[in-house]
Amino acid sequence: MIFTVTLNPSIDYIIHVDGLINGTVNRPLKEEYRFGGKGINISYVLAELDLDSTALGFVAGFTGEAIAKGIRSEHIKTDFIRLDEGISRMNIKILSGDETEINGLAPQVDEAALDSFMKKLGQVQDGDTVIIAGNAPETMPDDIYERILSALCGKDVRVVLDASGHQLLNCLGFRPFLIKPNLDELAELFDSDLSMPEAVEFSAAQLQMMGAQNVLVSMGSKGAMLMAADGRCRRIGAVDGKAVSTIGAGDSMVAGFVAGYELKRNYDIALRLGCACGSATAFMPGLAKVDLIEKLFSMYMKL
Repeated sequence: MIFTVTLNPSIDYIIHVDGLINGTVNRPLKEEYRFGGKGINISYVLAELDLDSTALGFVAGFTGEAIAKGIRSEHIKTDFIRLDEGISRMNIKILSGDETEINGLAPQVDEAALDSFMKKLGQVQDGDTVIIAGNAPETMPDDIYERILSALCGKDVRVVLDASGHQLLNCLGFRPFLIKPNLDELAELFDSDLSMPEAVEFSAAQLQMMGAQNVLVSMGSKGAMLMAADGRCRRIGAVDGKAVSTIGAGDSMVAGFVAGYELKRNYDIALRLGCACGSATAFMPGLAKVDLIEKLFSMYMKL
């Protein structure tokens, strides 16, 4: 079983505007609603690849009800902790040439709710995969991811951690199966210039020495690099295509990598399926769909 953890789910309100002008009324060309958060995005793409997952996390208020209902309508199993106060956040994403995001505030999570969440982790069994995605909100203890990984210690579980900054670094001692920094996050971790491929490889190797088993670095139009547990460094370029939006592309890459490894236990296939899923999301509105994933995967297999 695959579990995805989204501590701070959201309703994303995405507005497409032709030439946003501040200080006046702007009319959208179109608008979209998505029920998400990084882990939930991963569950969506896993479902496209015909892999079941259970979405874990916290929801609150009328927005939380909408999130849970919306996710279940996509045939994704949920097992959320429902909070008594507040509402799950709403995020506004404005697409007008550049991408502008306004992320809402997270509801408060008390210790009783955290304890209930930790008990839910008891359902995780040997051989399962747990994907923890997104930085923990300020309304939760700063060491929440360390608590989660501690609760999973002693089980033969593949942990995928897509976080950044100190929340990532503090968890490397638990030897997560996979981490996925992008170039900006990697540069921030080491306060270094990563304009040269050798610098990216060196930084990824440092994270591996600190505990990560596999380090997948997403590099946008430059492709991706995998510093794998088998000792090999794999690089792959990007296929041609016009980016519509990068929202959710990194989450899709994680989903594709996990799916490729779950199905084939092969790093080359996992890397290429990850890139195909990430590109599919970037090249179309919304999250990746299986038809485009399969088309792009065949292209990546030729690289």
